[in-house]
Amino acid sequence: MFYRIAKFLCWLPLSILHPTKIVGKENLPKGKGILSSNHRSNWDIVLWLLHTKRRNKILAKKELFQKKLFGKFLRYLGGIEIDRSGNDIGAIKNCIKALKDDNLLFIFPEGTRLHDEAEILGEIKSGMALIAIKTKTPIVPIWIERKPKLFRVSRYFIGQPFELAQFYDQKLDEPALEQANLIVREKMLEVREQNLKKPKNKSAAKKQGN
Repeated sequence: MFYRIAKFLCWLPLSILHPTKIVGKENLPKGKGILSSNHRSNWDIVLWLLHTKRRNKILAKKELFQKKLFGKFLRYLGGIEIDRSGNDIGAIKNCIKALKDDNLLFIFPEGTRLHDEAEILGEIKSGMALIAIKTKTPIVPIWIERKPKLFRVSRYFIGQPFELAQFYDQKLDEPALEQANLIVREKMLEVREQNLKKPKNKSAAKKQGN
């Protein structure tokens, strides 16, 4: 109940300050799934949660949990703490448990946000692919169009789910995980290409046809 009230109270002011459009909600799975998104701003996950109905588990860096009040609130929202300095086995186990309980798990596979908008996508880390393969969970690629700015529409594009089924029940050595990471990267960039190159109005479409 507290979550719903907090979400309701935040929705109106933030919808005015940061208008947000989510395209492709029909691609979200009804059961478990890993939501794999690029990362532009600390607002990314806040705007996502405000404009989607289902609660998500969220993998977030441990530094965010060190702020007492915010850390408590983040855990209440479903935050899972991860130490990015090394292999955090505890965080991986918590993610696996969340998926076994049929949750959606939101992950930024780059591990950090890009500060330069000219950069498209950073290096994909292996943790997400490892979790997806171990739990045989579909991955949903998400592309955030750009960094949120006041009164400018932020767009999230949700692509078709895919699975790394060719790696299921196989030995997951470094070359295999690197290959899996490349597939994740390609799928995320596909969502970007499919949506950002579409004409946004009829006049633009007409110009492209000439």
